[in-house]
Amino acid sequence: MDRLRPLKYFSVISLPLLTGLGFALKGIWVFLPLAEAFVLVPAFELLFRPDHRNLEDEQEQAFLKNPWFDYVLYLFVPLHFVVLIWFLFEMSVFNGYAWERLGMVLSMGLMCGVFGINLAHELGHRSEIGEKILAKSLLLTSLYMHFNIEHNRGHHRNVGTPEDPSSARKGEALYMFWFRSVFGTWFSSWKIEAGRLKKLGRSAFSWSNEMLRMQIIQILLLLAIWRVFGSTALLYFVLAAVIGFLLLETVNYIEHYGLTRKMLESGNYERVLPAHSWNSDHILGRILLFELSRHSDHHFKASRKYQILRHHERSPQMPTGYPGMMILALFPPLWFSVMNPLIPKNN
Repeated sequence: MDRLRPLKYFSVISLPLLTGLGFALKGIWVFLPLAEAFVLVPAFELLFRPDHRNLEDEQEQAFLKNPWFDYVLYLFVPLHFVVLIWFLFEMSVFNGYAWERLGMVLSMGLMCGVFGINLAHELGHRSEIGEKILAKSLLLTSLYMHFNIEHNRGHHRNVGTPEDPSSARKGEALYMFWFRSVFGTWFSSWKIEAGRLKKLGRSAFSWSNEMLRMQIIQILLLLAIWRVFGSTALLYFVLAAVIGFLLLETVNYIEHYGLTRKMLESGNYERVLPAHSWNSDHILGRILLFELSRHSDHHFKASRKYQILRHHERSPQMPTGYPGMMILALFPPLWFSVMNPLIPKNN
């Protein structure tokens, strides 16, 4: 049965399928992906208990050797681009109601943020150059390629400290966090690349600067969309991309809200531990997000592949899964009333 375990992650295909169905049928159907992500999934996660079980050592080794856990990721990458091209075509010719267009933009934004960026996050932590290229290409669809720089070389080092723009502070509302994180991660990526090039004795204003190359690639994508699909499609693509990276930042918000690392007498922060990330073992969200909600273990060992991420008893647990927590975060007074009492007292 363990050989068939990768098949459960094919259920993630429901999002692009529902998005495509909405594009094809129009009308109320354009809101199907939103209904799945923020109505059906949260409802099921409230009904079913989280699963805290971990794999046995032998199972972990078997899962690492099973190539289908990787094939699932690879197969979904071109599917994301198929949906994006379909979206751009629809936006260039669609003459329906404004609310239908809104539904399609929101659905594409959901694809960018939940599907594209989530795949990119997993692949971006891999060591193979081909997987890293796939990750950056997916981030391109949200105009957020710098995430690959700041997340891997900034966030994982600085999580839970004032130096990390992606760690939400206790009492910080989501909307203020969006502003701080979006701009903070962009500037942090420039700083990280400048520091890397300085160590190599190279100028920050050279083609060796990956951040500079990323900006040029993103501009070229925008020009290509404008040239092929027109200015209207370009506008709606940018809106979908913004929705995509705001969904990412909302996930960042709920993953580390109010959790901090202590400063040691040496002047360094304590090492990153499972206690510095909120965890959710709700099974449906785990599957649909490629185990991202087992975030404590991901930060404890970033190289660990999604299929073998573990539950840690010391990690703080969310009351429900990611989709439900994202909805709650949209209402700061409710969020504070639920989450502030759950923050460990030593924070």
